[in-house]
Amino acid sequence: MTRTRFTGRHERTLDPKGRLALPADYRRQFESQCFLTFGQNRCIEVFTPEGFDAMADDLLEKERRGEKTRADVRALSHNTFTVNVDAQGRINVDKELRDFAQIELSSKVVVAGAIDRMEIWNAAAHEAAQARGVAGLAGDDD
Repeated sequence: MTRTRFTGRHERTLDPKGRLALPADYRRQFESQCFLTFGQNRCIEVFTPEGFDAMADDLLEKERRGEKTRADVRALSHNTFTVNVDAQGRINVDKELRDFAQIELSSKVVVAGAIDRMEIWNAAAHEAAQARGVAGLAGDDD
């Protein structure tokens, strides 16, 4: 079985209708739909159907072990949207998700790989998160 991996980053513009064109190298990882949900640091996480199933199974297992609460499971499930990928490789980003991630219509966003998922970021928030991550890799956060 081949695992889906997402790497790299791409600048995009959310269109006036809330649609986002997926980068070509990510687009082929999705068949006809994906799952969008709230992510850490106010990004939007985008999962393939298989990736979402794996993440959900992991979350439920953590709940069983007492590492996550039922409120955590509810928050994720209540804020997850199943989205169709159109013929042009675009997805619609729901207003609730845009508000969470502080993304405006017609604004620049960063679409970035996060190994097992894709992330959609407000460009300024991505820059700050990227700086923290690079500092951590460099050992500057000791």
